[in-house]
Amino acid sequence: MRRAVFSILVENSAGVLSRVAGLFSRRGYNIDSLTVGETLDPKYSRMTVTTSGEEEVLEQIEKQLNKLIDVKEIIELPVHESVCRELILVKVECGTERRQDVTAISNIFRANIVDVAQNSLIVELTGSQSKLNAFIELLHGFKITELARTGITGLARGSATLK
Repeated sequence: MRRAVFSILVENSAGVLSRVAGLFSRRGYNIDSLTVGETLDPKYSRMTVTTSGEEEVLEQIEKQLNKLIDVKEIIELPVHESVCRELILVKVECGTERRQDVTAISNIFRANIVDVAQNSLIVELTGSQSKLNAFIELLHGFKITELARTGITGLARGSATLK
């Protein structure tokens, strides 16, 4: 089994997200991560879909996505030939006596403290999934009250682009 990250250029129209997600659910495939956003051209959106499966399953997913009318182009983002990132927001319960510890861990990861309250901090961090997972692991000594992840988004390195 391997993980695949698909970058999909789709028409920016109502129902396109439902049609893409429906393709996965009808065939029993799981979406590990999904992000969608408008491109420079407001007629199109870029979807980044992360999924796992055997080689033939991943090939089938790509072929089926290409058949959808809303899909203009699809490429798989190879691990070493693309830049993929994810964003997390983590709310950590801590009083003034432990705030410096959370700040120190955040500084190591170049994370930003985006909110400070009497008994909590909200930390923002962008990076690879492994970086974010390592950050969360170091916070296990603290009480994480909320965590939000955006899902992976990415672009191919160099001159490779979706049209």
